[in-house]
Amino acid sequence: MNTDNEHWMSIALEEARAGASRGEVPVGAVVVCGGQLAARDHNRSRELADPTAHAEILALREAAAKQGDWRLGDCTLYVTLEPCAMCAGAIVLARVERLVFAAHDPKAGMCVSLGNLVQDERLNHRVDIESGVLAEEASALLREFFQAKR
Repeated sequence: MNTDNEHWMSIALEEARAGASRGEVPVGAVVVCGGQLAARDHNRSRELADPTAHAEILALREAAAKQGDWRLGDCTLYVTLEPCAMCAGAIVLARVERLVFAAHDPKAGMCVSLGNLVQDERLNHRVDIESGVLAEEASALLREFFQAKR
């Protein structure tokens, strides 16, 4: 496994843990552009009372703002859970080059599990995908979070 992928995913996992400590579903995201950290965040839907405040959306917004361009073509998004339809759409619209995610999401994932929006040939941009990077750690964090809620 690529050690760069593990490095960046471990930072995404730190973000996920930070979200969990605030009662958010533990998902973290990191945007890396040109080998440099451009943005990092975690889910904040509860905190911001915003259904769109997923980790991926927040990190993409920050990276675009820092670059002064909505196109993130030289960037990789690392996320601890397979993105949902909303986030997959944002990834395509931002022209992200590469998506690396940890755990598959059989209930809402739209990059492999339920569909594959980010590689749909009908769209004008397709994203390279790698999955399974630190998947066990990400899955365990989600399991523990939801078990504590029950």
